[in-house]
Amino acid sequence: MQPTVDLTILVPVYNEVESLPLLLERIYAALGEEELCGVFGHPFRFEVLMVDDGSTDGSGRVIREQMKLRKEIRLVSFRTNFGKTAALAAGFREAAGEIVVTMDGDLQDDPFAVKDLVRKLNEGYDLVSGWKQDRRDPLSKTLPSRLFNATTRLCTGIDLHDFNCGLKAYRREVVESLDLQGEMHRYIPVLARWNGFRVAEVQVVHHRRRYGRTKFGVSRVFPGLFDFLTVLFITRYLRQPMHFFGMLSLVSFLAGFGISLYVTVGKLLFDQAVGNRPILFLGILLIIVAVQLFSIGLLGELVMRDRSKGQSYEVENGEEGGGK
Repeated sequence: MQPTVDLTILVPVYNEVESLPLLLERIYAALGEEELCGVFGHPFRFEVLMVDDGSTDGSGRVIREQMKLRKEIRLVSFRTNFGKTAALAAGFREAAGEIVVTMDGDLQDDPFAVKDLVRKLNEGYDLVSGWKQDRRDPLSKTLPSRLFNATTRLCTGIDLHDFNCGLKAYRREVVESLDLQGEMHRYIPVLARWNGFRVAEVQVVHHRRRYGRTKFGVSRVFPGLFDFLTVLFITRYLRQPMHFFGMLSLVSFLAGFGISLYVTVGKLLFDQAVGNRPILFLGILLIIVAVQLFSIGLLGELVMRDRSKGQSYEVENGEEGGGK
């Protein structure tokens, strides 16, 4: 969809029927601020894009009622619950704004932070994430979140305090570049940085949950871990897969070669039995695995070399022309 408005407020919703009327009231109050008009530099056009992720409590009905009162509201509905990543991916495809701001539908994110996010974008950044420094959540959420943020920051080298904050502002080029799967919405800043975009953060106000209950649970920990490993591989080794598989292959080969050498020396110097020793089979297995890993890395390099031929780029010349 071609951009037709300046700003899209994108809100994924799952069973937040009590929160929605007040949430929309706050969003419209924030978008009516004169200060926000000053950030855009002109009277701006906006839309509020709600994504109903298969709610069963009547959230979709409440949104449709609000649509009759506010013409800027649009609704994307899922027949069943697919998760926040799928909801954001659908919202990004349907968003019409040059700038897209996401926020959660539980009233914990403050819509009045939109002006701060957009102002930071205007400093030359492509994605600005909120930082809930004073977080109003129970320890069952804050402690895993701190561990997640510290681990992601250490492994990716991206200096953000709160990767998973629902409040984020994106330029349109960023949302068009994202390919979200699984639970990868938590790693959007990592994916954006990997695509070459500039990422920053600003502190935002965080409110306590008023209605309903959190959708976070232990069941999301392991899928999130697997997605983290996927993102880590994509961002570090996708363009050079031999660096990953070659390293594993070298470790496996050295271990297998060392074991085989140990068995051989034992046979030659001490006449130790060889055929019935399990360690011999371990050494052979490790060498075979090393060859397989090396082959996978080599195939990956060939695939990436073929794909690199289609990489797009732009060439700009001065006003006088000069140069090819």
